[in-house]
Amino acid sequence: MIIAEKVTFNVNGKSILNDVSVQIPFAKVTAILGPNGAGKSTLLKCLTGLKQCDSGKISFNGAALNSYSLESLSRLRAVLSQSTPVDFPFTAFEIVKMGRNPYGNDNSAQQDDDIVNKALASLDALAMKDRIFPSLSGGEQQRVQLARVVAQLWEQQSAYLFLDEPTSALDLKHQHQVLNLVTELAANRNMAIIIVLHDLNLALRYADQVLLLKDGKLFASGDTRNVLTAKNIESVFEVPIDAVFYDKGIV
Repeated sequence: MIIAEKVTFNVNGKSILNDVSVQIPFAKVTAILGPNGAGKSTLLKCLTGLKQCDSGKISFNGAALNSYSLESLSRLRAVLSQSTPVDFPFTAFEIVKMGRNPYGNDNSAQQDDDIVNKALASLDALAMKDRIFPSLSGGEQQRVQLARVVAQLWEQQSAYLFLDEPTSALDLKHQHQVLNLVTELAANRNMAIIIVLHDLNLALRYADQVLLLKDGKLFASGDTRNVLTAKNIESVFEVPIDAVFYDKGIV
């Protein structure tokens, strides 16, 4: 479990996160939601250790996040950022194999290659394994990068997978394919999935729990349907509920 207590983060004197406390369990998909500028990506980066919070505490499995070495942390959690530009002519296969770097010589080259192929197949991307990464479309690149972080945690149980807007460039089919995959990882490998989303309909369908942010503060958290109420949505996003949900069961 991840426990974050009273996390704050400031940039040039401006508060981006203010006194945020959350708990993220294994075997669940946790969606971080909120309008632009709410602090979603910053919270995710603080939880991963990519950003150092100005105050507060974050622990993984009862140990302080900053007590982990980079090597041990890279075997415990994987992170897909919003933008992962690659200008060099790597193939898709080579990009995904980078996810195996934390394991050094633990496995044979063939074992790692098998994991890479399986990760690509899980994202419907095996057919593009030999294509040059910069030549791929935005959605194809996103699926390859998703395969990379899946490959990084392939053998792991009870690991943490952080995804920042992983469906942003995907078509409808692949949006649902990706979210089905992460729910399977949560259920079958006891993973904690932490995912920043903008589409509240997708969050309603796939997330077990929600962290709802507004102006850098935790507005509400808990089971998805308890958080994504008409009152909360209208307060946080400042739009009528009919403009957000197709699910008429939201109250």
